[in-house]
Amino acid sequence: MKPNILYINSHDTGQYIQPYGQAISTPHLQTLAEEGVLFRNCFCAAPTCSPSRAALLTGQAAHSSGMLGLAHRGFGLNDVKEHLAHWLKHEQGYHTALAGVQHVTDDPSELDYDTLMDERATTVKDASSFLKNYRGEKSFYLELGFVDTHRYGPYFSPDGPHGDGRYYKPPAPLPDTPETRADMADFAVCAQRLDTDIGAVLEALEQGGHAQTTLVIYTTDHGVAFPGMKCSLTDHGTKVSLIMRGAEFEGGGVVDGLVSHLDIFPTLCDYLDAAPPSHLQGQSFLPLIKEEVGEIRDAVHAEVNFHAAYEPKRMVRTKRYKYIRRFDERAFPVLPNCDDSPSKTLWLEHGWAERPVDQEALYDLIFDPNEANNLVGDVAYNDVLADMQARLKRWMEATNDPLLQGELEPPVGAILNEVDGASPNEATFTVGDKT
Repeated sequence: MKPNILYINSHDTGQYIQPYGQAISTPHLQTLAEEGVLFRNCFCAAPTCSPSRAALLTGQAAHSSGMLGLAHRGFGLNDVKEHLAHWLKHEQGYHTALAGVQHVTDDPSELDYDTLMDERATTVKDASSFLKNYRGEKSFYLELGFVDTHRYGPYFSPDGPHGDGRYYKPPAPLPDTPETRADMADFAVCAQRLDTDIGAVLEALEQGGHAQTTLVIYTTDHGVAFPGMKCSLTDHGTKVSLIMRGAEFEGGGVVDGLVSHLDIFPTLCDYLDAAPPSHLQGQSFLPLIKEEVGEIRDAVHAEVNFHAAYEPKRMVRTKRYKYIRRFDERAFPVLPNCDDSPSKTLWLEHGWAERPVDQEALYDLIFDPNEANNLVGDVAYNDVLADMQARLKRWMEATNDPLLQGELEPPVGAILNEVDGASPNEATFTVGDKT
């Protein structure tokens, strides 16, 4: 019988959990890492919610899957049959189930899960009941989505977070102030809730007798929802948690090789000894786990198209260098693409809206891990810049990136913010609305 698969994705968590060295207590995720394998250099394919999840679950770039923006704002997949759950059900004979947020469609029923649970209200209860009671003849795939660390989830609930900012350090891009410390303390409370929820689910997996026969995958969609992170193509936005536990993935291993969310689907094909679908663009990282190779790829790529507002940009990252290019010739930040927060308010009060953005950026990650010193224009890096520009162009051509043909058009009915706005919570417009 094939191994069960438990896939857990949390909103907006980045690598800000205990197993990545953060001063945030997440003991259940720490135990999962100590029992499994921790990936230190995993990157999402798009640091914005639906495109990231779509890239992971279809194994292809967001622009290739069609997911250029947010599912609840009118964007969708080109073909739902390219979804991992569809392949597992129809090609591999799995019983597929969903609990919690999936965020690649506004209608989860079109994804054809065998068991479809309430999308938000009782995520832990529903998932735990499924795991404790499942006795089907087929192996199961359970997809589980948490919103605990999302700005517009527990952050603004009536009982939501009350962290003590005196003893927290804000994320690297932000100054150390009372406002940012308090903001990070609130995130820590949410991360601890997330860990408690995941712990309850893993306990249910054990109680159901499935722990030894299940591959557990934990990851997140992108960086945390702070300025300069989520929706940013720096490592602050694209570097994500990835922990896996199961046969082959065990013993507290740590992998430093570059991997992408695009590689998870191909890895599962390899793991199940199944032929990969033709649309996949990633590659299996099982050779990394088996220590057959030290690297499976020499670069990762990521993109942003639409989040709350239009902001087309692309990235290529090697072990040492990062290159980012914008395609809208906009001179200043697209503020609606940053969730409102005390940290954002602090930046705005100090002139963030008037700070120019670079059309191109090159960073040497060995000497500049925070990506603060743009080397475009430094003649000493001309050859590196040319190489990174060529790498990005080759990837865009190989994946038929629509940006090569000019400005991207959102679908009729898409809901967007004006690029000159200040917040995603301001008035929106509907594409194609003539009123």
